[in-house]
Amino acid sequence: MELIRKAAALYALEGYEIGEIPGHPGGRNLVCACKKDGKNEYVLRLSLLEDRTEEDYLAETEFIHYLAKHGAPVADVIPSRSGKPVERIEHEGKNGFVSLFEYAKGMLMVDNGYRYREGAPLSEYFYNTGKTLGALHRLAKEYRPVHRRSDFSDKYNREYINSLIPDRYAELKQAVCRRLEQYRSLPRDRESYGLVHFDFSDGNYHVDMETGTVTAFDFDNCIYCWYMFDLAHLWTHGVGWYRHLKDPAKRMEGMAAYFHAVLEGYRSETEVPDALLAQLPLFIDMTVIEYIVDVFECSLHEGEEADEEDFGWEANCLINDIPYVGFGQ
Repeated sequence: MELIRKAAALYALEGYEIGEIPGHPGGRNLVCACKKDGKNEYVLRLSLLEDRTEEDYLAETEFIHYLAKHGAPVADVIPSRSGKPVERIEHEGKNGFVSLFEYAKGMLMVDNGYRYREGAPLSEYFYNTGKTLGALHRLAKEYRPVHRRSDFSDKYNREYINSLIPDRYAELKQAVCRRLEQYRSLPRDRESYGLVHFDFSDGNYHVDMETGTVTAFDFDNCIYCWYMFDLAHLWTHGVGWYRHLKDPAKRMEGMAAYFHAVLEGYRSETEVPDALLAQLPLFIDMTVIEYIVDVFECSLHEGEEADEEDFGWEANCLINDIPYVGFGQ
């Protein structure tokens, strides 16, 4: 593809086999693996949607490099031939941006059939995901950027929600806005609020099946928010381990053990305020709101109406104040 060729020319990628990585529904970027001698070494990302500025991408890459430089397990940014972390590119009349990243060591859990490394308990994996997230947050608490990412309230506010979600979903809009008012009262001190990944899940980190190390990547959604959002996101993405249990009490018991291991790993790196941890259900609702907003935004981008089948259950939980996305029902 001509676009990939033009992007690759900006980097020292001679001799590399460059192939597109299939995207997930709602994905916003063209992402390619760069292989040499059959081994993945880099990830080339091309963004052409024109919904973000160069400042957004500079802020993202600045944060990633800061994390890597200070020892966090992340896939670092690789500068272009001209030494830039972000390059502009033009294609078919559109302006876009290109960045190159290390290929995170290890593999996706899904690519290993959700089997963890042989001979090690799942609790180690849960602990290590929490530990990696804790390392990101520990460093974020000291981070002082040159370029700045957006803030949670820049998008998640009453005006935007009312303009994005059609009036026929009035109950949903009211439920979302009610929680936005609750979020306004939460503390925003250095220990509670900072630059977070905002999509920390097993699709955005690799696991080294020899050591168990978890390496994070894809900070495309990073935003200033409560650190508890990332922890709540881990909770909602952990339910697959216990969804098969028929007894709701057993499901919640499993989740309690899972989240205990995650928090142990997290606390090996940094602390989380007890007052905010006690409001985990409220932050789980925040992840639900993020998901619903994404559904409507993707539909808008595609010029289609949002399919209620994609968000109906989540909306019901918000409207009827059903905690934990109904997992314990």
